[in-house]
Amino acid sequence: MAKLTIVPTPIGNLEDITLRALKVLQRVRLVLAEDTRTSGLLLHHYEIKCPLQSYHMHNEHKMLEQICQRIEAAEDVALVSDAGTPAISDPGFLLVRECLRRGIEVECLPGATAFVPALVSSGLPADRFVFEGFLPQKKGRQTRLNALKDEERTIILYESPYRVLKTLSQFAELRGGDCPAVAARELSKMHEEFVRGTLAELIEHFTHTAPRGEFVLLIGKSLSLG
Repeated sequence: MAKLTIVPTPIGNLEDITLRALKVLQRVRLVLAEDTRTSGLLLHHYEIKCPLQSYHMHNEHKMLEQICQRIEAAEDVALVSDAGTPAISDPGFLLVRECLRRGIEVECLPGATAFVPALVSSGLPADRFVFEGFLPQKKGRQTRLNALKDEERTIILYESPYRVLKTLSQFAELRGGDCPAVAARELSKMHEEFVRGTLAELIEHFTHTAPRGEFVLLIGKSLSLG
């Protein structure tokens, strides 16, 4: 019986794809990709020839019926994102939910995702954490921030380089500048870097060194929480 397979892809280093993921991409009849150009480079690198179709946040609602019908017609389909595991701050949830509603089997392979290596390498407590993905840019942003003010678990966020300073500054206002924090950028790539310290120290660092690349921000337990 055909199914939907969720296939994690490398977050930077192309060698971080599993043998199982490659076998699935070689077997399926269709690969749904957030950006077909990005995924096309990955398939070309591993000499995999499979039709690609765009599936992203702007068309995912209208694509659901068509995709489900193809799987129900005995075509195996894989879903990938530009980097990491689909549905983790990327499209995928709606398709998974609809497939399950229709009785279509869904399988998710283990594999790359950015926040796990960032957390493990951060030096902050990793036994309990909360993953917030991307904060809203405008509407609802302050509400989300306020909800995290007294959070005792390690907080994990994804952030673009253009909002790193803003996010760090807002957390410093909420939790204090002496709160431990880590900024991890360009994970698994040539310029991978971890900046560790307090929120105040990270703000000072990125005030003088312009943030570049994709970031994972990790905020530790505020000292005021005891």
